[in-house]
Amino acid sequence: MLLGFKTELKINNSQRTHFVKHCGVARHAWNWGLFITKNILDYNKSNPDSQLKFPTAIDLHKLLVKLVKPECPWYYECSKSTPQQALMALRESWQHCFNKTAGVPKFKKKGKSDSFTLEGTVKILGSHLIQVPVIGVLKTYERLPQAQPKSVTISRIADRWFISFRHEVEGCETANTSIVGVELGIKNLATLSTVEVIAGAKSYRKYCQRLARIQYLKGHKVRGYRNWKKAQIKIARLHRQIANIRKDTLHKLTTILAKNHGIVVIEDLNVSGMMANHKLAASIADMGLFEFRRQLTYKCQLYGARLVVVDRWFPSSKLCSNCGAKKETLLLKERVFECHSCGHTQDRDLNAAINLQKTVS
Repeated sequence: MLLGFKTELKINNSQRTHFVKHCGVARHAWNWGLFITKNILDYNKSNPDSQLKFPTAIDLHKLLVKLVKPECPWYYECSKSTPQQALMALRESWQHCFNKTAGVPKFKKKGKSDSFTLEGTVKILGSHLIQVPVIGVLKTYERLPQAQPKSVTISRIADRWFISFRHEVEGCETANTSIVGVELGIKNLATLSTVEVIAGAKSYRKYCQRLARIQYLKGHKVRGYRNWKKAQIKIARLHRQIANIRKDTLHKLTTILAKNHGIVVIEDLNVSGMMANHKLAASIADMGLFEFRRQLTYKCQLYGARLVVVDRWFPSSKLCSNCGAKKETLLLKERVFECHSCGHTQDRDLNAAINLQKTVS
């Protein structure tokens, strides 16, 4: 299976300049390609009799080489794979839009989600050195896996630069046959059928007041000036810290579940629908429920466990884990499940986790 690897780079000012130039080329190619494709779609919509062919990534790159590169000589200061990969990513985004799995692609803005992809001569030279086209040899803080990736993506988060790539690893098989049901929530991150309760990091709630204070101070500075840029970097750093705390908690929990159990049972939650509730949206986002499922999916495959996703309409919270009777209504504020048939009383989340476990056993 393919496993992603991401680590921070130790760079100098010359390499930082190269990174900014490559980000600019990738952003320009994306925005130019998005402008062309949107115009083609608008023309086809207004002229149904004379339809134009929607261009592929290769068509867009040929047009870019013919029209854009002669007018923008700074393209030649960067790797030729950078605009190619940007146009390929744009074509994939349009494909997701046509399949109705994502929205319409948006124009990119300088300084926001800066990244670019390099393809070609990529070599891992040692435990902390990796060679990429045009830029040269890059140094990392973390030990690199000894693999030969075909392409790498370099991105910026706040004022730090990271490199990521995918490499092939072999999944292992586990002899563990234990089954665990996992009920996710907003009061606690997860309640296991083994009676264990894992508290969420709640990093946003912890730092929201500090974040609001920095954003308030930034609003009183002149946009584009040095102090405004310093405040912007402070905000980005705090956002990065909040995200890292959340990811650390999720990585530890998903690794424990995948390593120590043969079958992990979770519920297919409609996270986007839950986020529509403005009273709970911040708490749901702070837990990272979608990221939990994403990590658990590939870690179960990596460690040999089996992930079972129960249908979202399964009434795990309304069923009694003792006798199986179903309650007609169960309010969100009712944190204790009380069965009217057998008189069984249990914590609401623990009762749901046991019911999820019983769907397999």
